[in-house]
Amino acid sequence: MSEKLMLQVEGLTFRYEDMEMVFDLTVEQGACLAVLGPSGAGKSTLLSLIAGFDKPLAGRVVIGGADVTEWKPAERPVTSLFQEHNLFAHLNAGENVGLGLDPGLRLDSAHWAAVAEALARVGLEGLEKRRPAQLSGGQRQRVALARSLVRKRPLLLLDEPFSALDPGLRLEMLDLVRQLQRERGLTVVLVSHNPHDALRVAGQSAFLHAGRVLAAGPTRALLEAAGPPELRAFLGPDPL
Repeated sequence: MSEKLMLQVEGLTFRYEDMEMVFDLTVEQGACLAVLGPSGAGKSTLLSLIAGFDKPLAGRVVIGGADVTEWKPAERPVTSLFQEHNLFAHLNAGENVGLGLDPGLRLDSAHWAAVAEALARVGLEGLEKRRPAQLSGGQRQRVALARSLVRKRPLLLLDEPFSALDPGLRLEMLDLVRQLQRERGLTVVLVSHNPHDALRVAGQSAFLHAGRVLAAGPTRALLEAAGPPELRAFLGPDPL
């Protein structure tokens, strides 16, 4: 097994209604992989299986050389960030970030210092006491991203967390993720409908259709190659 592989998904099988999904892919340590595909292709299901929220019928998930297929979600070295940021309205920004360190918010001074550092890193310095209702949509997603950072897990799963943001802010958040990935050596798997997102942050991409990985490779080469007809239909006549 290569020491450079952070994530290996091998024959991971899941059934949803009458659709059987079987996933195979690998991601090198410190890389960013974009997972592209139409709605219903299985992109979110793939991330849920990696994170442990769904249980596969067969196959395995290997993270950092460890077979985590039977591990509970909290035991896996994974942080997930979704389009729904899941902030608690009655907690302020600092407390919402602190949940990433302890769900009971039993935090000491070192923990609060880490919370403040994470908020500053995502551009929210001084906003620790604001509640979600007092923050913009982009600021709320930054709080969710800061909560992911304090957990210090090596694998970050992003399930279209910025798709509801305005285009300029979405690009700003993608650039922030790319910068944080490089600084911290994170391995990132990004689900997106948008090939431009993949081009901006992901060196590698995989295309999913009907619960299968139909194509994978360097992002630009994948998007510019002839590829399977399903990929061309997804990209449309002028993808780039």
